[in-house]
Amino acid sequence: MAEALQHRLAAQLLQRIQDGTYPPGSDFPSYRSIAAQHGVGHGAAYRAVQILRAAGHLEGQPRKVLSVRHPAGVRTLADPDAEWPYGRGETERSRPRADDDLALRLGCQAGTQVSRERVELLDPDGRPAMLVTSWWRGRRRAHATARISVGLHRATADEAHLLGLPTGALMLLVDRTRLDAAGAVAEVADLILPADRWTVGR
Repeated sequence: MAEALQHRLAAQLLQRIQDGTYPPGSDFPSYRSIAAQHGVGHGAAYRAVQILRAAGHLEGQPRKVLSVRHPAGVRTLADPDAEWPYGRGETERSRPRADDDLALRLGCQAGTQVSRERVELLDPDGRPAMLVTSWWRGRRRAHATARISVGLHRATADEAHLLGLPTGALMLLVDRTRLDAAGAVAEVADLILPADRWTVGR
């Protein structure tokens, strides 16, 4: 009974998105206002909104204002090694010790202290487009070439939170290794992009 109610409410809210009552890019009503408007409990309103979010109709971070998602337009990341031409969001830096996998990628001993930087890159509309996490040893150096490989990845809770997507959403994982002029690894990075919004060229 409760499950039927939340699905029925989600269908009513989706109809309002589709008929333009809540146009793309607009703020979506809060759980409280939905509950009051439709005469349902907060729990049912919350679950109905989560159904729409999981289906990709809403974006934003939980417990903050959600917005109606623009229809998915697919962009191509033509060169994963090029400078990002749009804006940047939050940047987080740390100095962890390399685990076995990272040590193998960087060509160093496990336990070596490295530099880590995670940057949120924004699309031309100022919305989160991708996360780029880079690691390097010592001073950051210029690179001459890059190796690129692309795979699939399910968004972790942290990645989903930053990109305004549901946990477990399908992502593209671009593994980028930058090499200096002598062919030594200068830096490695993981680029996480929503698979329904991006393709990767090269």
